[in-house]
Amino acid sequence: MKDFSRSRKCIITLLTCISLVFLFISGSAYADLPGKGKKVVPTYAGVAQTLFQLKVVSEGLRQLGYEIKPTLELSMVTMHVAVAQGDADFLTNHWDPLHQHIYEKAGGGKTIERVGILSDGALQGYLIDKKTADQYNINNLAQLKDPEIAKVFDADKDGKADLAGCNPGWGCEKVIEHHLNAYSLRETVEHVQGSYFALMADTITRYRTGGSILYYTWTPQWVSGILVPGKDVV
Repeated sequence: MKDFSRSRKCIITLLTCISLVFLFISGSAYADLPGKGKKVVPTYAGVAQTLFQLKVVSEGLRQLGYEIKPTLELSMVTMHVAVAQGDADFLTNHWDPLHQHIYEKAGGGKTIERVGILSDGALQGYLIDKKTADQYNINNLAQLKDPEIAKVFDADKDGKADLAGCNPGWGCEKVIEHHLNAYSLRETVEHVQGSYFALMADTITRYRTGGSILYYTWTPQWVSGILVPGKDVV
């Protein structure tokens, strides 16, 4: 039941900040580096997997002569505000268009700028285990309106399908809530929220013990390296 929407992961910086170019420059040219004598503050939303791209960008800036200050760990909303207000200089965990509303509330193009794409064609959406999809011929989200199909994913026995979803404040939780209304799924589907990666650990365990699973995820991300789309889930 692949219902993925395409998105782009972007880098956001202050309008007055730097162009992100990766160069390896010899010591003799250090005096001419654009970042010499300048300090920049990175920020991220506390999701460990997003640190990789942040570290790559930080290293590129370091090679350009910038001094990288300690990273600020903030919420998805407040890290955009921090960049807009100058308390931080750049972030790398911005999804376009998923975080458009956060971007606009932080000032949009007047205070911050999208300056590069880290992962073009990234996806977000819903997946279920392939065994259940094949058994019940499930191929779209709207089928969960059927109570008989929904109860297949009822892990806590409350009569509704359990959809492992997104943390409040991430942005993707709003997409899920919108779909629950748009497809009239409130009576048959529960949006389970908490610590996303703890929910994913439970989801993986349930799959490995033969249970049916329903969850929201995105790529690139490690979960799809364990629950492989097209093989384990669809």
